[in-house]
Amino acid sequence: MKVIAINGSPRKNWNTATLLEHALKGAGSRGAETELIHLYDLDYKGCISCFACKRIGFQDGICTMKDDLKNVLEKIEEADVLIFGSPIYFGDVTGEMRSFLERLFFQYLVYDENYSVNCQKKTATAFMYTMNVNEQQMKMLGYDSSIFRNMEMQLQRFFGYTESLCAFDTYQFDDYSKYVSSAFNAEEKARRREEEFPKDCAKAFEMGVRFAEKASE
Repeated sequence: MKVIAINGSPRKNWNTATLLEHALKGAGSRGAETELIHLYDLDYKGCISCFACKRIGFQDGICTMKDDLKNVLEKIEEADVLIFGSPIYFGDVTGEMRSFLERLFFQYLVYDENYSVNCQKKTATAFMYTMNVNEQQMKMLGYDSSIFRNMEMQLQRFFGYTESLCAFDTYQFDDYSKYVSSAFNAEEKARRREEEFPKDCAKAFEMGVRFAEKASE
């Protein structure tokens, strides 16, 4: 059983990566082989519309671009569980995550009458979001009905089962006094970091356990 986590954050040891690591620990506790891939370590581009994945008899359904994503996409073909993670930047996932998803999704999309999907197998997926806004601000900005819902629809379409996990009002700096940050209450941020983020990590761990058990059924 293979569980792969994709980190769409430029940070390797902060909120998003931490949640992904806890999810992998949960999956590992059930015997899964796990791997964490940091997109910002890789050299790649989004889809370039070469349409090689759409040509008849020419590597149907496989992205043919030769860059650092080639090996990642091959690993995903063998995965039983995929867990994606990204902070929210200006109302969306990061640019690296977006470019990665273009390459991942488009190779599976078939230009037939039904715009069908050419995935070799169904894979359980999850998406973990970290963000600077709190729950009320998230709803006011419509993230739940736009970003999260759209991603859920895409993952369900291409892979089948999916879940989401959100971490709100996350801690951005080690020391808020070193930055122009009067928009935030540093004490409240620290409190949430101490009280709420561990709960998010526990949810991530439980998700990893649940997904590993689901994949092994």
